[in-house]
Amino acid sequence: MKTIFSGIQPSGILTLGNYLGAMKHFVPLQEEFNCYYCIVDQHAITVPQDPAVLKQNIRRLAALYLAVGLDPNKVTLFIQSEVPAHAKLGWIMLCTSHLGELERMTQFKDKSDGRGESIPGGLLAYPPLMAADILLYDTDFVPVGEDQKQHLELTRDLANRFNSRYGEIFKVPDIRLPETGARIMSLQDGTKKMSKSDANQGGFISMLDDPDTITKKIKRAQTDSDSQVRYDKDEKPAVSNLMTIYSLCSGKSLEEIQAMYEGKGYGAFKTDLAEVVVETLRPIQERYEQLFHTSELDDILTAGAQKANEAANRMLHKVELAMGMARV
Repeated sequence: MKTIFSGIQPSGILTLGNYLGAMKHFVPLQEEFNCYYCIVDQHAITVPQDPAVLKQNIRRLAALYLAVGLDPNKVTLFIQSEVPAHAKLGWIMLCTSHLGELERMTQFKDKSDGRGESIPGGLLAYPPLMAADILLYDTDFVPVGEDQKQHLELTRDLANRFNSRYGEIFKVPDIRLPETGARIMSLQDGTKKMSKSDANQGGFISMLDDPDTITKKIKRAQTDSDSQVRYDKDEKPAVSNLMTIYSLCSGKSLEEIQAMYEGKGYGAFKTDLAEVVVETLRPIQERYEQLFHTSELDDILTAGAQKANEAANRMLHKVELAMGMARV
């Protein structure tokens, strides 16, 4: 059975875009792959975090992972900081990296822009730690959105570089993009990715938004100057994004949706879309509420950390042995 690794930062409430672009696709993968799903809290602290908020966000994310349908008997769900091998291998990968390639990372450029000399070092070291996350588990595939492809390409480069120096230690992972919905866009800007950090609260739908809030956000979503519900990413990015959300939530094809609303305009389309999104998130929210305050969640995370530590420590030992850093 091949292995998949994926990590999400506990830096805020997950959006509908996180669900449709990533988490929804995790569920069927658990039937086919050996899956490691990680709450990457060490990545979250590349920028300052309120400790109480971070603690809650970690727990919230763990509950949402399970609420979308992941089975702890089929996947390994764990918190990154509870597996020390991530930080240890992260340092080794940082030492394997070149400064120039880290400075060329798009996310580093975006997040460091305008900060002068006060750029946190963690922003630069983020990609090598991400590489360590993946390489620790003999990962075959990494399911990512398009915005993470550059980091995955660096992971492959670092694995190959290490292997050329010390022998074939790491499996070089492949990138796995979902066929559709890899990049859900803002409700207020069809050319910008939906993000929980968007200053415009109307630009995203949280996975925990109540039905009234969801409906209001969709009713106020940006559309185009004409009234046609038609998929065209270049000419009609806003409506095309809403149609993608509708398709992923309902299972209907884009062609079916276009035919359903021919001549009806945006009003009927948005009303139905809001209902589809509400019903998609309802069972997830109900399961989340059942899990969040229970010891069951703690037991699952403890078991996941134990399993992850066993696998990660085996790989770390191989790495240190190859480098001359392990005595036996």
